[in-house]
Amino acid sequence: MTGIVVILAAVLAQVMLVNQLPLPAGGAPDLVLLAVVGVALLRGPVAGAVIGFCTGLLVDIVPPTAHLAGLYAFVFALVGYLAGRGAGGRVATVVLCVLLAPLLAAAVGGLLTDPRVTVATLTEQVPVTIVYTLVLAPVVIWLTTRVRQQQPRYTI
Repeated sequence: MTGIVVILAAVLAQVMLVNQLPLPAGGAPDLVLLAVVGVALLRGPVAGAVIGFCTGLLVDIVPPTAHLAGLYAFVFALVGYLAGRGAGGRVATVVLCVLLAPLLAAAVGGLLTDPRVTVATLTEQVPVTIVYTLVLAPVVIWLTTRVRQQQPRYTI
């Protein structure tokens, strides 16, 4: 249940706050990606893929949408699975997922002939987004994992 709350909070914060900020170089951090990675780190690969897919569908339908429906469902499902596997430790997993997600989204968009995927996008906007996301990653991953650790555990 807390994973759903974290994801919904990340989507709302992304749409209402982060996307509205006039950050230098025209990029914005991806809080939703970090929330998916954090929840997947706690829950494992299967739950990470399911949470990533559902979160991607939510991102695909929340306005403003300028991409094909299903693009982020695919990307976040794959990233959620990889984060749930946690190969190489927590830090390496987060860095890998933050690097992989925008590149995979651009690759799939390019395969589907998305006119927004250009060389300029790949060389100017994607690196800025990756850097902003990596800067916020420690805070968001810590908050995501902290929410899970604070739940009381009842044993019978």
